Amino acid sequence: MTTLSKFVIWLLSPLGAALCLGLLALLLAWRRRLRSSMALAALALLWLWAWSTPVLSLWLRGTIEDGYPQQPIASVPQAQALVVLGGALSPPSGRSTEIDLQSASDRVWYAARLFHAGKAPLLLLSGGSDPSAAYSEARAMAVFLQDLGVPPQAMVLEEMSRNTRQNAAFSASLLKARGIDRILLVTSALHMPRALPLFAAQGLHPVPAPTDFEARHSPPPGIQAWLPDALALDGSGRAMKEMVGRWVGW
Repeated sequence: MTTLSKFVIWLLSPLGAALCLGLLALLLAWRRRLRSSMALAALALLWLWAWSTPVLSLWLRGTIEDGYPQQPIASVPQAQALVVLGGALSPPSGRSTEIDLQSASDRVWYAARLFHAGKAPLLLLSGGSDPSAAYSEARAMAVFLQDLGVPPQAMVLEEMSRNTRQNAAFSASLLKARGIDRILLVTSALHMPRALPLFAAQGLHPVPAPTDFEARHSPPPGIQAWLPDALALDGSGRAMKEMVGRWVGW
């Protein structure tokens, strides 16, 4: 993503929008426009509260994930390769010597299950690295997959990409060099609507293999569903990132 698109995503996120509205409210108060200031401050609080509630956060994520429902592994079709997108774990960095599994690490685990089920003979792991990392995320995924029983010779690493568009472009180059165009695309269900068109635009025939479903659980009962929650706010922010990112892709 460009710097502009990242700023737009932040601006439209629950936290970014609330902060901007709060700053505008302060500016209006300083200019002695108290009624407008109070209205903006109330809007900022309402916006932040709404997307911090589990019920609205799960609803928003569900509207995105419903396009690619969960399916049994036996129902997943076969393909020439599995492409696993980064964002699932962090390579060692700084004083850490261990791989850090992130909330989206279901991607790697699900890819291992698909491989062992015979859905594809090859895994392409796509993910670059930050300057502070010891090595790329693709290599970190390979280490984890070996622990899950996937042989090293069954894996190809794409270690240059830093975003989803680059995931698609750099992966397509490696796949086409091997005569591969039909793939199972493994990523989080929330991320699939943005990732799938980018891979198709590269001339590939991607079949969605979504995992890491976030909206499969019901909201907590009673009033708890409407009480602000940090995890719900984070989920809403990531959902809006995917929506804006898809629009930027178009």
